Amino acid sequence: MTIADGLAERIHTVRYDTLPEDALHWARVAILDTVGVTLAGAGEPCARIAARVLTGGAPIGPSLIFGTDRRASPLDAAMINGTAAHALDFDDCSNTLGGHPSAPILPALFALAETLEVDGRDFLAAYIAGFETEARISRGINFHHYEKGWHPTATIGTFGATAACAHLLGLPPERIAVALGLAASFASGLKANFGTMTKPLHVGHCARNGLLAVLLAAEGFTANPGAFEHRQGFLEVFNGAGNYDADAILRDWGNPLDISRPGVAIKQYPCCGSTHPAVDAMLALVREHDIAPASIERVDAWTHPRRLAHTNRPDPNSALDAKFSVQYCLARAAIDRAVTLAHFEGDAHRDPAVRAMLARVHAAPHPDMSMASTDHFGGEVRITLKDGSVVSRRVNQPIGRDADHPLPQDLLEAKFMSCATRALSPDTARHLLTLLWRIDDLPRIIHLTAAMLPAHHAAA
Repeated sequence: MTIADGLAERIHTVRYDTLPEDALHWARVAILDTVGVTLAGAGEPCARIAARVLTGGAPIGPSLIFGTDRRASPLDAAMINGTAAHALDFDDCSNTLGGHPSAPILPALFALAETLEVDGRDFLAAYIAGFETEARISRGINFHHYEKGWHPTATIGTFGATAACAHLLGLPPERIAVALGLAASFASGLKANFGTMTKPLHVGHCARNGLLAVLLAAEGFTANPGAFEHRQGFLEVFNGAGNYDADAILRDWGNPLDISRPGVAIKQYPCCGSTHPAVDAMLALVREHDIAPASIERVDAWTHPRRLAHTNRPDPNSALDAKFSVQYCLARAAIDRAVTLAHFEGDAHRDPAVRAMLARVHAAPHPDMSMASTDHFGGEVRITLKDGSVVSRRVNQPIGRDADHPLPQDLLEAKFMSCATRALSPDTARHLLTLLWRIDDLPRIIHLTAAMLPAHHAAA
């Protein structure tokens, strides 16, 4: 039996009625959060450009382009909405994946679901099957895969989208294995493009490719189910000999489900998750000690070296670049006592007060955090004040990072409303929020996508 065969059998057996309630709860949370950030990201330049290029300005098809009243083919909608889902880098995260688990899956699932007669329970089960597939493959190849320069959200996310769509379409195991073989050739995404529009495009691309793999497999297309373990297959080419554990991919599937433990991470701030522990520490310090920006002489920040590698950007030169600058995020936290969407728009990164604070922020790898550790989301901040006094705070896990540190429901819903009202009226957004919490009871997923239409279109 190949790895793809083993995964296919496990994907096929996922059923709503046998899923534990904690897994279903976290699936609802993740779907709600992803819908919100996708609506917020729909107006970003990367999503708008993708829509223009893919649809030629005259979209037509069954699948909704989020944040608009327009529709497109399922493949185009998956790519456009996938790009929007990751446009703000505000979407959920997974410690196991080393990336963002839901943005690759849900745009493809929504695009496909609008062409099928599937209910909310079918949708939840398919999403969890995709999430678990991502997590299990990740356990076999991370963190070498991440450190080598691959963007796991895109490379591994392709398999998550494939698994979820195959489950929703009801493919038999042999066809799911073929779809996974196709996905192995579709997987792509380089971390070299972080800080540019190409990063969110990675996610749109993998959502589209996961759906494409399933649609091709359903029509009888062929691929090698041994594409993972082949000597020139995914594991050898992407990681290399000695840098993966093939047995870990199938071992202990669903015991527990990764979405339950360690769980899905929900972001508080619309910037790279690797900056969040330091931001949590900074905000706690300035609020607790009532520190005025003018009184700060120096800020020292230490984060895990794996996370600092792509966030050590002392001079961000664009709004996207600023999302990956721990120095910028800390400067904003010190000045505004918040890190919000507005801080990554237009020329906000050029704010003179922020530029002055940036010169005082110094980032370094934390000496106590080993590259060998899988616990890599800690951070520490020390503020030296002009009067010579020093305050410091260490955060081992940012709020919302896992099931043991959940984002409180009021903050989750406030984030959703802040995001969704960028595309919808407050009343429409509140109605959508109610439906998302009750997704299990929806007889058709199209009722949910219909509720995402701007209010005047829905009324018409």
